[in-house]
Amino acid sequence: MKKLISLIALILIFINGYSQNTYVFFGSFNRDKSTEGIYVYKLDTIKGKLSKVTSVKGILNPSFLTLSPNGKYVLACTESKTPDAGSVSSFKFNPKDETLTFINSQKSGGENPVYVTVHQNGKWVVNANYTEGSASVYPLSEDGTLHPAVQNFQFSEGSINEDRQDRSHVHAAVFSPDFTHLFLPDLGADKIRSYTFDTDKAEPMQAAHPPYIPTTSGGGPRHFTFHPNGKFAYCIEELSGTVNAYQYENSRLKSIQRINAHTDEYKENFESSDIHISPDGRFLYASNRGVENNIAIFSILEDGTLKNVGYQSILGKHARVFDLDETGKFLITANAGSNTIVVFRRDSKTGLLKKTGRKVKIKSASCVKIRKYSST
Repeated sequence: MKKLISLIALILIFINGYSQNTYVFFGSFNRDKSTEGIYVYKLDTIKGKLSKVTSVKGILNPSFLTLSPNGKYVLACTESKTPDAGSVSSFKFNPKDETLTFINSQKSGGENPVYVTVHQNGKWVVNANYTEGSASVYPLSEDGTLHPAVQNFQFSEGSINEDRQDRSHVHAAVFSPDFTHLFLPDLGADKIRSYTFDTDKAEPMQAAHPPYIPTTSGGGPRHFTFHPNGKFAYCIEELSGTVNAYQYENSRLKSIQRINAHTDEYKENFESSDIHISPDGRFLYASNRGVENNIAIFSILEDGTLKNVGYQSILGKHARVFDLDETGKFLITANAGSNTIVVFRRDSKTGLLKKTGRKVKIKSASCVKIRKYSST
């Protein structure tokens, strides 16, 4: 009996140790450098509870965050929505003492940076600028120092929606599964721009052939993601509230389906925003802001097409970004309109979501990223 109790105790220690090494990073539209801009919380992976560990001030409007492949550095779009400004900033995160420390910033090459990503080799950073419609490429040192941009691509053409598509508005920068290509969903031009990415070159980003994939006029492609199997890709369109499914082969995208992310109840003002796939590749999640404020849930069929299985209220307003943890157990939404963070537990069999833990208050939460760190 004593041996059994000891074994149970060891299991509980292991589980608790695992749960205490999952961190969640939040950005916010703080509007004031004297207030907190980036927040770091711990996620209890047993109860789904968030506990604050640190935050940083001195930066303005960190609208989007990403982490380096090794988890040591947090890259942030800063000075977003700031006239005549825009930057990308680097921070060092140390899980041992739970500190987040500013390293440096570089100009984003545009007024409104909205998306940043890091190559798998950890040596290159790419950001997307919304307002002017551009993308910039930066070298990243081993110590997390971000160097001035070596490339900046500017676009100008728009599309049919005069209010939202007067010119190019690049809203994301996403690497292919093998990291040899980069895709830029352009909300303003109704295109997914395509580039090769050669890390051996001083200027690694070069136009691919074809240089873009046209999307439905007036749709407004926003965020983009690949299936874990590398055979399919999905793009959410903000203006039309739809998801485009693509077959991905030989570095090319072929449209195979276009399906509504919004419910039949609404016909306009969808403001669809973010899109993610569960780690097991079985379900796709897409967020709707505007009039709906929900997460659309789809099962992914063998041929890559989607089947709607339900909707989950975000229990707040304006889920600009959400994220899933690497186990697929939790989905967390950053609800900018209601200043709330909500943790959902995910059913791996049905894909459905259920709120867990308590809501966390973060003013104008702009982004969320989840990362598990080794306990060693």
